[in-house]
Amino acid sequence: MPSLPLLLPDRATAQDLATFLARASRLDAGGAVRLVAGGGVLAVSAAVVHPQGLLDRSPTVLGLRSLALVGGAIDTIVPIAALASALHSVLSRGGDAETDANTDVATDANPDAVTPLELPVPDPVHSVVWAAVSPPRGGWARMAPLEPAPLAAAARAGIEEVATAVPGALGADIVHRVRREVWGRALPDHDHIPAGVAFALESLGFLGDDPVQQFASGPWLRFTTRRGHVLVKQVAAPL
Repeated sequence: MPSLPLLLPDRATAQDLATFLARASRLDAGGAVRLVAGGGVLAVSAAVVHPQGLLDRSPTVLGLRSLALVGGAIDTIVPIAALASALHSVLSRGGDAETDANTDVATDANPDAVTPLELPVPDPVHSVVWAAVSPPRGGWARMAPLEPAPLAAAARAGIEEVATAVPGALGADIVHRVRREVWGRALPDHDHIPAGVAFALESLGFLGDDPVQQFASGPWLRFTTRRGHVLVKQVAAPL
């Protein structure tokens, strides 16, 4: 059964989502995002680093952007390209799709009201391994904040290291091995943080001038700015 569409409150929210999808696509053009909608919030997450097999010791590093939502409830995984295409169509036609009578739509009596945009949800995919690993929704303990500049510098250094190590078109296995080594390495002075966290924060546009707040819940860490969240779960060491 096709999923019901999601109602985004305005074009600014739709464009915010489009920006996040474009950045996630640059990291993995053939990738997917997880959509969790309910209670007036749409959480969109994408994997930046993740294991690709049982013996892969890469951490799971997810980027998460939360957006306002007028209506819709869902938990599904869809291709980035398909969702971006659907969103482009919505923005191109100006968001004049019909909406539920109970939403705050523009009428003769209320000409200044904003018309929500109806976003169709693409068909789901069922082969995304990282989506089976869900971070906790509560129980987060606040830790010391981090300055953004060293994280940005670590991300740029890692990007340069990867580009230098895998020039040209090499095999996917070699590229993944290099990325696993670079982004799975701990940040200087922060043994608990893999460099993939800095990469995710920088690549998804989450870093700014504000400090990056750390939180912990069980084996998960969360790194939060005004622009979004990065969540990481380390792979348990083998016995």
